[in-house]
Amino acid sequence: MLRVARRYVSTQAVAEEVVQEAWLAALHSLERFEGRSSLKTWLYRILMNTAMSRGEREARSIPFATLAGEGGQGEPTVDPSRFQAEGRWAGHWSTPPESWASPEPRLLEAETREVIDQAIAQLPEAQAIVITMCDIEGFEPEEICNVLDITLTNQRVLLHRARARVRQALEDYMGETTTR
Repeated sequence: MLRVARRYVSTQAVAEEVVQEAWLAALHSLERFEGRSSLKTWLYRILMNTAMSRGEREARSIPFATLAGEGGQGEPTVDPSRFQAEGRWAGHWSTPPESWASPEPRLLEAETREVIDQAIAQLPEAQAIVITMCDIEGFEPEEICNVLDITLTNQRVLLHRARARVRQALEDYMGETTTR
Protein backbone atom coordinates (compact mmCIF):
# COMPACT_ATOMS: atom_id res chain seq x y z
CA MET A 1 0.00 0.00 0.00
CA LEU A 2 2.88 2.30 0.79
CA ARG A 3 4.39 1.89 -2.69
CA VAL A 4 1.10 2.74 -4.38
CA ALA A 5 0.51 5.75 -2.13
CA ARG A 6 4.06 6.96 -2.75
CA ARG A 7 3.24 7.32 -6.46
CA TYR A 8 0.77 10.11 -5.66
CA VAL A 9 2.53 12.10 -2.94
CA SER A 10 5.89 13.80 -2.69
CA THR A 11 7.45 12.17 0.37
CA GLN A 12 7.62 8.85 2.16
CA ALA A 13 6.23 10.41 5.34
CA VAL A 14 3.15 11.71 3.53
CA ALA A 15 2.67 8.29 1.92
CA GLU A 16 2.72 6.68 5.37
CA GLU A 17 0.06 9.15 6.52
CA VAL A 18 -2.05 8.35 3.45
CA VAL A 19 -1.89 4.63 4.23
CA GLN A 20 -2.99 5.30 7.80
CA GLU A 21 -5.83 7.52 6.57
CA ALA A 22 -6.92 4.82 4.13
CA TRP A 23 -7.00 2.17 6.87
CA LEU A 24 -9.03 4.47 9.11
CA ALA A 25 -11.42 5.29 6.29
CA ALA A 26 -11.83 1.57 5.55
CA LEU A 27 -12.52 0.78 9.20
CA HIS A 28 -15.09 3.58 9.48
CA SER A 29 -16.90 2.50 6.32
CA LEU A 30 -16.58 -1.27 6.69
CA GLU A 31 -20.32 -1.65 7.26
CA ARG A 32 -20.90 -0.11 3.81
CA PHE A 33 -18.71 -2.72 2.06
CA GLU A 34 -21.10 -4.48 -0.31
CA GLY A 35 -18.81 -7.26 -1.52
CA ARG A 36 -19.10 -6.32 -5.22
CA SER A 37 -15.32 -6.59 -5.39
CA SER A 38 -12.74 -8.26 -3.20
CA LEU A 39 -11.88 -6.63 0.11
CA LYS A 40 -8.36 -6.05 -1.20
CA THR A 41 -9.63 -4.20 -4.29
CA TRP A 42 -12.02 -2.14 -2.17
CA LEU A 43 -9.24 -1.22 0.27
CA TYR A 44 -6.86 -0.25 -2.53
CA ARG A 45 -9.57 1.89 -4.13
CA ILE A 46 -9.93 3.76 -0.82
CA LEU A 47 -6.14 4.11 -0.74
CA MET A 48 -6.06 5.44 -4.30
CA ASN A 49 -8.79 8.01 -3.60
CA THR A 50 -7.08 9.14 -0.39
CA ALA A 51 -3.67 9.36 -2.07
CA MET A 52 -5.01 11.24 -5.10
CA SER A 53 -6.83 13.75 -2.87
CA ARG A 54 -3.76 14.26 -0.72
CA GLY A 55 -1.51 14.57 -3.77
CA GLU A 56 -3.80 17.18 -5.30
CA ARG A 57 -3.85 19.18 -2.09
CA GLU A 58 -0.09 18.86 -1.80
CA ALA A 59 0.70 20.19 -5.25
CA ARG A 60 -1.90 22.11 -7.19
CA SER A 61 0.22 22.29 -10.33
CA ILE A 62 2.07 19.64 -12.28
CA PRO A 63 5.24 20.60 -14.18
CA PHE A 64 4.75 20.27 -17.90
CA ALA A 65 7.89 18.14 -18.19
CA THR A 66 6.29 15.35 -16.14
CA LEU A 67 3.48 15.06 -18.68
CA ALA A 68 5.83 14.52 -21.63
CA GLY A 69 5.69 10.96 -22.83
CA GLU A 70 2.58 10.10 -20.82
CA GLY A 71 0.62 9.10 -23.88
CA GLY A 72 3.59 7.74 -25.75
CA GLN A 73 2.29 9.02 -29.10
CA GLY A 74 4.89 9.22 -31.81
CA GLU A 75 7.57 7.19 -30.10
CA PRO A 76 7.85 3.41 -30.20
CA THR A 77 8.05 1.57 -26.91
CA VAL A 78 11.13 -0.36 -28.04
CA ASP A 79 13.61 0.74 -30.70
CA PRO A 80 12.43 -0.95 -33.95
CA SER A 81 16.03 -1.76 -34.94
CA ARG A 82 16.09 -4.35 -32.14
CA PHE A 83 13.69 -6.58 -34.10
CA GLN A 84 14.21 -8.78 -37.15
CA ALA A 85 12.98 -6.89 -40.22
CA GLU A 86 12.33 -9.75 -42.62
CA GLY A 87 12.38 -13.48 -43.02
CA ARG A 88 10.84 -16.22 -40.95
CA TRP A 89 11.56 -14.41 -37.69
CA ALA A 90 10.35 -10.94 -38.73
CA GLY A 91 9.12 -9.03 -35.69
CA HIS A 92 11.08 -11.17 -33.22
CA TRP A 93 13.99 -9.86 -31.14
CA SER A 94 17.15 -9.69 -33.25
CA THR A 95 19.44 -10.38 -30.29
CA PRO A 96 18.57 -11.92 -26.94
CA PRO A 97 19.39 -10.03 -23.74
CA GLU A 98 22.94 -10.41 -22.50
CA SER A 99 23.50 -13.39 -20.24
CA TRP A 100 23.55 -12.69 -16.53
CA ALA A 101 25.11 -16.08 -15.83
CA SER A 102 27.61 -14.71 -13.29
CA PRO A 103 26.29 -11.45 -11.91
CA GLU A 104 28.24 -11.49 -8.64
CA PRO A 105 31.39 -9.78 -9.99
CA ARG A 106 29.40 -7.17 -11.91
CA LEU A 107 26.70 -6.11 -9.49
CA LEU A 108 24.99 -6.82 -6.24
CA GLU A 109 21.31 -7.55 -5.91
CA ALA A 110 20.72 -4.25 -4.12
CA GLU A 111 22.24 -2.31 -7.02
CA THR A 112 19.95 -4.02 -9.51
CA ARG A 113 16.94 -3.29 -7.32
CA GLU A 114 18.00 0.36 -7.14
CA VAL A 115 18.19 0.55 -10.94
CA ILE A 116 14.69 -0.94 -11.18
CA ASP A 117 13.31 1.43 -8.54
CA GLN A 118 14.86 4.44 -10.30
CA ALA A 119 13.47 3.30 -13.65
CA ILE A 120 9.99 2.93 -12.16
CA ALA A 121 10.28 6.35 -10.50
CA GLN A 122 10.98 7.91 -13.92
CA LEU A 123 7.96 6.31 -15.58
CA PRO A 124 4.80 8.27 -16.28
CA GLU A 125 2.46 7.99 -13.31
CA ALA A 126 -0.03 5.55 -14.86
CA GLN A 127 2.71 3.17 -16.02
CA ALA A 128 4.48 3.29 -12.66
CA ILE A 129 1.31 2.44 -10.76
CA VAL A 130 0.38 -0.44 -13.06
CA ILE A 131 3.86 -2.05 -12.96
CA THR A 132 4.03 -1.57 -9.19
CA MET A 133 0.64 -3.14 -8.61
CA CYS A 134 1.20 -6.01 -11.06
CA ASP A 135 4.85 -6.97 -10.78
CA ILE A 136 5.67 -5.87 -7.24
CA GLU A 137 2.40 -6.15 -5.33
CA GLY A 138 1.06 -9.15 -7.27
CA PHE A 139 -2.37 -7.81 -8.20
CA GLU A 140 -4.36 -9.60 -10.89
CA PRO A 141 -5.08 -7.56 -14.06
CA GLU A 142 -8.80 -7.38 -13.27
CA GLU A 143 -8.06 -6.01 -9.79
CA ILE A 144 -5.78 -3.34 -11.25
CA CYS A 145 -8.51 -2.36 -13.72
CA ASN A 146 -11.05 -2.08 -10.89
CA VAL A 147 -8.78 -0.02 -8.65
CA LEU A 148 -7.57 2.33 -11.39
CA ASP A 149 -10.88 2.36 -13.29
CA ILE A 150 -9.23 1.51 -16.63
CA THR A 151 -9.91 -1.08 -19.31
CA LEU A 152 -8.02 -4.36 -19.52
CA THR A 153 -6.53 -3.26 -22.84
CA ASN A 154 -5.28 -0.01 -21.32
CA GLN A 155 -3.80 -1.92 -18.39
CA ARG A 156 -1.93 -4.24 -20.77
CA VAL A 157 -0.55 -1.34 -22.82
CA LEU A 158 0.58 0.55 -19.72
CA LEU A 159 2.22 -2.58 -18.30
CA HIS A 160 3.96 -3.39 -21.59
CA ARG A 161 5.36 0.13 -21.93
CA ALA A 162 6.48 0.20 -18.31
CA ARG A 163 8.21 -3.18 -18.55
CA ALA A 164 9.92 -2.15 -21.79
CA ARG A 165 11.33 0.99 -20.18
CA VAL A 166 12.48 -0.84 -17.06
CA ARG A 167 14.09 -3.51 -19.23
CA GLN A 168 15.88 -0.81 -21.22
CA ALA A 169 17.15 0.79 -18.01
CA LEU A 170 18.49 -2.59 -16.85
CA GLU A 171 20.15 -3.24 -20.20
CA ASP A 172 21.73 0.21 -20.14
CA TYR A 173 22.99 -0.40 -16.62
CA MET A 174 24.33 -3.84 -17.47
CA GLY A 175 26.12 -2.36 -20.49
CA GLU A 176 27.72 0.35 -18.33
CA THR A 177 28.80 -2.21 -15.76
CA THR A 178 30.43 -4.36 -18.45
CA THR A 179 32.48 -1.45 -19.82
CA ARG A 180 33.87 -0.41 -16.39
